[in-house]
Amino acid sequence: MKQLDIGVAGAGPAGLAAALFLSRAGHRVEILERFEAPAPVGSGLLMQPTGLTVLAALGLFETIQSLGSRIDRLHGADATSGRTVLDVRYDAAPGGRYGLAVQRAALFNTLHDAVVVDGIRIRTGVNLASVETRGDRAVLKNAEGVEVGDYDLVIDASGARSVLAAKSVTAPAIREMTYGAFWATLDGQGGAYDRRALSQRYDKAKVMIGLLPTGRAQVGEPHRVAFFWSLKVGDVDEVKAAGLDRWKTIIRNYWPDCVSFLDQIEDWDQLTLARYAHRTAQPPFSERLVFIGDSAHSTSPQLGQGANMALLDAAALSHALVSCADLPSALAAYARARRNHVRLFQLLSLAFTPFYQSDSSVIAWVRDRLVSTIAKVPPMPALLASIVAGTLIDPFGPAGLTERKWQEDLSLLSGMA
Repeated sequence: MKQLDIGVAGAGPAGLAAALFLSRAGHRVEILERFEAPAPVGSGLLMQPTGLTVLAALGLFETIQSLGSRIDRLHGADATSGRTVLDVRYDAAPGGRYGLAVQRAALFNTLHDAVVVDGIRIRTGVNLASVETRGDRAVLKNAEGVEVGDYDLVIDASGARSVLAAKSVTAPAIREMTYGAFWATLDGQGGAYDRRALSQRYDKAKVMIGLLPTGRAQVGEPHRVAFFWSLKVGDVDEVKAAGLDRWKTIIRNYWPDCVSFLDQIEDWDQLTLARYAHRTAQPPFSERLVFIGDSAHSTSPQLGQGANMALLDAAALSHALVSCADLPSALAAYARARRNHVRLFQLLSLAFTPFYQSDSSVIAWVRDRLVSTIAKVPPMPALLASIVAGTLIDPFGPAGLTERKWQEDLSLLSGMA
């Protein structure tokens, strides 16, 4: 394909990764960001072998590895009885896979620094409102209706509540999720937590508390831990009105080991409320506007696939643009490459959600008694490991990727602090 002028809306992981791939493929790329200075949003996240393979393709694996915390399993227990109800281990499936928990700032800094080194232009303070097609060009306009860019292709990487996606002819219906979560990034020094696991405590499906070691944002900084507490979005005001001390007491009664983290929270402003929505753009493009990441698809966070799916989208779109002779063919190829993987993991995330975030005591009983028992019977441990890793079906080949050889890094990662 000829060299394209490409505008990328959004400087999150999806937009930054897409810009890197496409700039290195010879296209002219600029990123448009609505904030005055690009910055990460959120607390911690779990990088899976899928997202890590994309970063490896960009030459950024060693950087993110040096910042993150290796995760070997996901473990959850009933807060009252202490009974294990979730225990998913990556090594239950062959291949030497593992997760890498990172601060969102670490992922952002890794990608943003590479964009700066590559000389890709970032325009800040651009509040995009619409895109229209004029002949063979896509014209971006801001909230005042002023033209801010003219491109062969616009990539919308501006998130689940994208204005560009909402105004598109392929705009998907948005299903707001009942449950969200409070998140905070806290000092892990001296805290009681499993350094190699995502650990959770449950009270039926109404309460979910979690600790995730997330490494450091930059080399030389202390290691941090992401703390989260699930709750109904509609209950947030009531919880806050009851007071921070009461909230801490509730959590402390469920999980005493959280005391050292709770002591660091002195104000509600230290907690970020994450809201979730389910949506799927079908197809993930409209004329010369293409969607990646949460602009294309989003769902509940139960499988921790969001950032990883976004990175896979960036790789798949770049691969399609390299492999096809014209833009319409490339966009159709991108949609095909991601269709099955996205649909499967959105379905799985929705299916798992009621077991961990719902008002149903029956579903929680089924989870604790039946599902947790079945999960121990082969081949279920390996199947669950593949689901968590994002590799239940091949996400790599359609995106033009070759999965990294994880076992080559095993001895190095085992010695990480």
